[in-house]
This record gives sequence, C-alpha cells and structure tokens, in this order.
Amino acid sequence: MTDTDAISNYAIRKYISAVEEILHDGGDQLAEPLVKATVGVVIANPFAGRFVEDLSPLTTPSAALGQELGRRAAALLGGRPVAAYGKGGMAGVDGEQEHVVACITTVFGDAFRDAVGGGEAWISSTSKVTSAGGALDIPLAHKDALYVRSHYDTITLSTPDAPRPAELLIAVAVSTGPRPHHRVGGLAPADIQGGGLR
Repeated sequence: MTDTDAISNYAIRKYISAVEEILHDGGDQLAEPLVKATVGVVIANPFAGRFVEDLSPLTTPSAALGQELGRRAAALLGGRPVAAYGKGGMAGVDGEQEHVVACITTVFGDAFRDAVGGGEAWISSTSKVTSAGGALDIPLAHKDALYVRSHYDTITLSTPDAPRPAELLIAVAVSTGPRPHHRVGGLAPADIQGGGLR
C-alpha cells in the first residue's frame, strides 16, 4: 500500500495551518525569530454517533497522516530545522476523545517524527471533544529530551467550521527553538545525552 493509498482511507475535507514568527516577548529583539507552525487536517469520523470497540480503521493507516502533516508543518518553517514538536486533535460533538487518540498513536507519531527530521523524545499530545470553531492548544516540547524546559510551549489552531459534529481535526505542531527570553532553568539542549525519553 502506498502512502497515497493509505491517506485515502480518510475522507479529507480540508487542511488548515497557522504560523507565528516571534521577534521578542517584552525583552530585547531575538537574534533569530522563533517560528512556530501547526497544520491540521479535517476528516470524516466514521464512528460518529455510535460506540465501536475496534478503532483500528483510524489507527492502521495513520502513518500516512503523520507523514503528510509532518511534511507540511516542517515546510512552514522555511528551511529552518525542527527543534520541538507536538500533536493533538479534536472530535466533533458526535464523536469521542478516543477517536482522536486512535488517530495519533505511535503509528502516527513515528511517521510524523520521521517527516520532521527525527527526534529522540516521545511527542507531547492533547485531545478533546468540541464544537466547530473550538481552539486546540497543541503542546510543544524538545524533540530529543522532554526535560528541556526552555522548549515547553504551545501553539493554537482553530477554524470556524471544524470540527463539524461528525468530523475529526487532527494536527501537528513544530517550532524552531525555545520560548523567547526563557530564563527558568532546566536541561540545556547542549547537555542532552543520547537515547532521549520516548
């Protein structure tokens, strides 16, 4: 099965994205702006309105979603390397939080990680049920070690018409570096040793 075949397992209505380029946050202008980007895909929820025990039809082909969203998100950084990442999603009100989680398991996460250039750390995530226009706050953490406090961050994604009651919005997020003017300590990126926490 090709990636195109796999992604066709989902009925995709649209992709959405957001980019922030932060020059400072009250202190001096940064030497390099912090760029944060998020990309989401709105898909039909095949299990909306009914309880189904086996959610594998959402999980099994999800590597294709992770790869495509990762590719799109990394491209929004304009050639800058990915330093931090996160994932998440929202189910419309006829769905369940578990439907989102089924889409963003390790199958999805490993493909997303590969698409953005790798990483040693497991990927922070969030999921919820909401009405159309709900906001998804996607957590970011360093891609190679969870305890790099400077890279704990968030980017928000929303769109007025999604998720509709029988839809899912699945998203990823990436950033190029730490929060502006971070100064609360923690492990420095230079001190990361191999085999980060997954």
